[in-house]
Amino acid sequence: MDIEQKQAEHIDYFVKQASNLKGSALSTVIVEATSHPSLFAFSEIIAVSNVLELEGTENSASLDLLRMFAYGTWSEYKSAAGRIPQLVPDQVLKLKQLTVLTLAETNKELDVTNVRELEDFLINDCMYVGIVRGKLDQLRRCFEVQFAAGRDLRPGQLGSMIQTLANWLSTSENLLVSIQEKIKWADTMSEIDKKHKKEVDERVEEVKKTLSLKADVEFRGHEEIFSEHGGVMDFEEDRSSRPKR
Repeated sequence: MDIEQKQAEHIDYFVKQASNLKGSALSTVIVEATSHPSLFAFSEIIAVSNVLELEGTENSASLDLLRMFAYGTWSEYKSAAGRIPQLVPDQVLKLKQLTVLTLAETNKELDVTNVRELEDFLINDCMYVGIVRGKLDQLRRCFEVQFAAGRDLRPGQLGSMIQTLANWLSTSENLLVSIQEKIKWADTMSEIDKKHKKEVDERVEEVKKTLSLKADVEFRGHEEIFSEHGGVMDFEEDRSSRPKR
């Protein structure tokens, strides 16, 4: 089962749980969701009306916590630790994993200067889990990202993503036109090469025929010469063999 399918199942479960609970009971569900080892998307849970109603209540810190896991990073949590409930070990691990995903979104290479500990974290807690794929380059001390699971979109981030996709589409269309022009040019050059080859082959055949005719004429000329010489010799031999009168 791939990570996307797992995500869908876990999200559906927690959305149903949150839809049936209110107040402090939701805080327990939020802790459970943010501690779950296979859940990395939280915007659907945030969108549940019961969860949004936590805003401005005594349990609003739980909503802030959920938003931190949806959009934030480890450094942002440390900056806001006084306003957000203290994390349990599973939540600490989860937020660090999410931080790696955020870094992987904008960096094809992640610096791993603090080698041993970070290597273990990337391999055991990110690659084996399936949220990132890549190559760990120990000589260059970096992790080359080949795939990273997507995180929740921050409010207002959709517009910039649409613009990015539009730019990508425009670039792809221009690239397609360029490729088509190169294919057309290659086809033209291929036809020119074929025509040139045909002309060369025809010229070679003409030369062969010319040489063949010339050789045949010369051969026949030699035959005639040899035939004439043979006649004289025969005549001379015939004269010498006759008895004298």
